Amino acid sequence: MNPGVSLLCFFLCLSTIVCDRVYVHPFHLFSYNKSSCEKLDNLTQEEKMFVPISIESQTIPAYEENLKDKTKLGTQSSDTKRDQRLSYLKDLVHVLGMRFYGALKETLKGENILLSPTNLYRSLLSFYLGASEQTAADLQNFLGFVPPSGDPDCTSKVDGHKVLLTLKTMDDLLLSSGADDPLFTKLSCLFSAPSVRLSESLVHSLAPSADYFYARAVDFTNPSQAAELIESFVKGKDVSRTQNVLTNIDPSTTLLFVTYIQFKANVKKASQLKELQEFWTDSSTKILVPMLSVTGTFQYKRDDSKNFSVIKVPVSENTLLVLVQPVNSNDLNQIESELSLHPSSTWLQNLSPRHIKLSLPELTIQSAYDLQELLTNMNLSALLGKKANLTKISDANLTVGKVQYMPAILRNTFTHVFYLLEENEGSLPLEVTLNKPFLLAVYEKNSKAMVLIGRVTNPLNSF
Repeated sequence: MNPGVSLLCFFLCLSTIVCDRVYVHPFHLFSYNKSSCEKLDNLTQEEKMFVPISIESQTIPAYEENLKDKTKLGTQSSDTKRDQRLSYLKDLVHVLGMRFYGALKETLKGENILLSPTNLYRSLLSFYLGASEQTAADLQNFLGFVPPSGDPDCTSKVDGHKVLLTLKTMDDLLLSSGADDPLFTKLSCLFSAPSVRLSESLVHSLAPSADYFYARAVDFTNPSQAAELIESFVKGKDVSRTQNVLTNIDPSTTLLFVTYIQFKANVKKASQLKELQEFWTDSSTKILVPMLSVTGTFQYKRDDSKNFSVIKVPVSENTLLVLVQPVNSNDLNQIESELSLHPSSTWLQNLSPRHIKLSLPELTIQSAYDLQELLTNMNLSALLGKKANLTKISDANLTVGKVQYMPAILRNTFTHVFYLLEENEGSLPLEVTLNKPFLLAVYEKNSKAMVLIGRVTNPLNSF
């Protein structure tokens, strides 16, 4: 064959191979495809509605029984696509979570903070699923899904069910290692005013994303009584609850969404120190707190240019507790100010194994936030305000009284189950003591998704 023809054939084959590698924008991992758009166009516009039973009723409603048959969100189409979605979504979750962390930092100056970026994202996504028209577009953008083109067609919209499924995958990965997993439970409740009808399909969409999901009717015209009924209802469920936190409910409310999570981390192979230890809440104030101590091989780094150290503590096969402490007389302000500038997994990078004796406070942190209040502080009050179009939630003219978001409880305890890496008996351990304000985060090991982030300024202040 003529050498020139052979060379031409080679380049033609090469160009064919190259052309097969079509770039797919990450947005399209979650957007509707054309076939889905056609199905949506053919769907009837009438949503099937139901009226929730009263919160005071002792019976189990039929619609709740039906939810038991719809406890699965579905499965990802492939491991590759699942991993791509997880990689993209965890960064969107982190960015949104850090925006709210910044707002809380300004509001709760010097106080403990605990929030769950994943649960916060899930709460807003729940309203996206129930939103229409401009409200849906605004929520989509706020959640970080900006379409690559400006065409307002179906494929420029995000399929919220795909996003919900990916968030559920994060949870499943976190809890997939059996009985020794930390306690991590979620409860969500949708409370509507009497006679307000809710979308059956929306409730069926939201139910699988929580371990416990309830829809009940509440009379909000007596706010204090409504708050007592809600607190009593929630405390009667399987998730441990704390003091009453529902306050300032607007009597004109027709919808209230409450979500709780509880996370309990067991620091393996740890023991409780017999004596109370010093903890410096600031440079001039110290308190005495109960502390845990554990010696083992941990992943660790000290960054003197950024003035902080990081230690990674495995609390289950797939769950990581990451502790970040200022060094070189630094405080938390610089570290916190840079949270939004880096990917969620930054603290997990460039760690190396060290033989360490770690001492840290025994903690129970509880928190409760009203998302609407936080949105107002971020100059975004209209996002879920009275003019929000939430016609996919109900055919009534809804007034969202609160979106009460409670990352609620983080407990770290000690146990004598041996889990950590083997100790290096031949060397003296590096002593790391968390005896001044520090940050903590909980990650899912495989996806590197940040499930919780918190600031501990006083271990004795649980709420």
